[in-house]
Amino acid sequence: MKTFGLTGGIGMGKSAAAKLLLERGVAVIDTDLIARQVVEPDQPALRELASVFGAEIIGRDSRLIREKLAEIVFADAESRRQLEAILHPRIREAWLHQLELRRAEGAPLIVAVIPLLFETNATAYFDATVCVACSARTQEERLRNRGWTIEQIEQRRRAQWPSEKKMNAADYVVWTEGSLEIHAAQLGRII
Repeated sequence: MKTFGLTGGIGMGKSAAAKLLLERGVAVIDTDLIARQVVEPDQPALRELASVFGAEIIGRDSRLIREKLAEIVFADAESRRQLEAILHPRIREAWLHQLELRRAEGAPLIVAVIPLLFETNATAYFDATVCVACSARTQEERLRNRGWTIEQIEQRRRAQWPSEKKMNAADYVVWTEGSLEIHAAQLGRII
């Protein structure tokens, strides 16, 4: 059994990599999905977020208003640290549990997609790390196509390690400028 931690900056191709790996039958753990689950209505993390950041981050449907929370935490480093202190331990506990379940099931290959893999010191849990990356221009284009402003893009960039630092720290780098076929071929060589 082999385990990989897959990371990369926002808009660099992590979700595309996860989809390509799933299509190959690889067991994929998506921490973005876990992050959404831990803040569902009636979850302790959501109540804690509301107590720290205010009830205005909760909609009438009792769901987190992600955009409102993002406005707060990406504008202030201390607020972001508070958010991370609330969410990161819960997210880590969940993905570690999923990792153990996949191991117990005998999955030959497990990939955990963790945007802040290096920033949260999670590399020790994996046999190897993979960083997906692209140019800053392509990243910006992808995020602007999602409706993001330049300010939002820059805030997210500042909240993570620079791409170059992630690439240097990773065991493998997948360059995502090309087609999905090229992306898939690179992943295939690694796994």
